[in-house]
Amino acid sequence: MQSFVRAKLHGIRVTGADLNYHGSITLDADLCREAGLDPLEFVEIWNKMSGARISTYVLYGPAGSRCCILNGAAARTCQVGDEVIIASANYGDVEDVIAHKPRVLIFGEGNSVVDRMVYDVFRDAEGRLDMRILEAATGAEEPPRVATHIRVA
Repeated sequence: MQSFVRAKLHGIRVTGADLNYHGSITLDADLCREAGLDPLEFVEIWNKMSGARISTYVLYGPAGSRCCILNGAAARTCQVGDEVIIASANYGDVEDVIAHKPRVLIFGEGNSVVDRMVYDVFRDAEGRLDMRILEAATGAEEPPRVATHIRVA
């Protein structure tokens, strides 16, 4: 068995941190439902500002609140306003990820969703694995991104 991306929130901003709450990350229930994140599901959180990486579980917050609150020990890994990536995983074989087509929500100001994508893994005509990133609304393929040089800030 391998682990594969199941759902992803990309660039959501931390709206709160509560060291004294009993653990986890509280996320807007509507955003979780759209991306496919379930209550109590374990997720990985990657802080784009600090590089911190943690694992915790999801609590649904108020629908429509656009909240992203790190609780308990996780609150030590971020500041309000930090941009984070939140991803969950499925375990299975490659045929499972081909069938699932993980959803990705991309965030802008105020934690509004500015783009929706789907990771589409498939087999080409010769049976080799391949993938593309599709716009969720239109199915249009996003062009591949290739770095010409690497810059570390």
